[in-house]
Amino acid sequence: MKNSLKWVDDKFEEIFCVSLISMMAVVIFVQVIMRYVFQNSLSWSEEFARYCFIWLIYLGAGYGCRYAQHIKIEAALRLYPKSWRPYVVIFSDLLTISLAIYILISGIQLTELQLMHDKYSPAMNISMAVVNIAPPVGFALVILRQIQTVFKRIAALGADPEETEKKEA
Repeated sequence: MKNSLKWVDDKFEEIFCVSLISMMAVVIFVQVIMRYVFQNSLSWSEEFARYCFIWLIYLGAGYGCRYAQHIKIEAALRLYPKSWRPYVVIFSDLLTISLAIYILISGIQLTELQLMHDKYSPAMNISMAVVNIAPPVGFALVILRQIQTVFKRIAALGADPEETEKKEA
């Protein structure tokens, strides 16, 4: 059980992101072949690719947080004394968690509205709640990954700051 949870923790975002981008590529390729070779097009392919891309973006946000690969302003961090930098980064991570919680709550409310009003996509006729649940799922992953990052950073507070910077670079 512990090994399977570790595998899910290590590979969840990767598997879904690779699957989504692969499905997008195949469907778009088939659409191009259908349009230019067979002079006919699929009515649902662009919508499917768009929804895959939406899911890819939000799952990718969690993946980026897992490896601390989101945009940050190094120049601003360098304005602080070296002894403060780890704390500033942890504070920044906590702000990210706060924003992610807000987006998670807002996304859940939006999804509930979509379910109440029974909205469906035009071409594929799927519930728009399937699309609108992507931000809450993605930002739940962001929260999880940022919490993991904060714990790693707190554990590294006693370590040599230059060694920590070398590992993060």
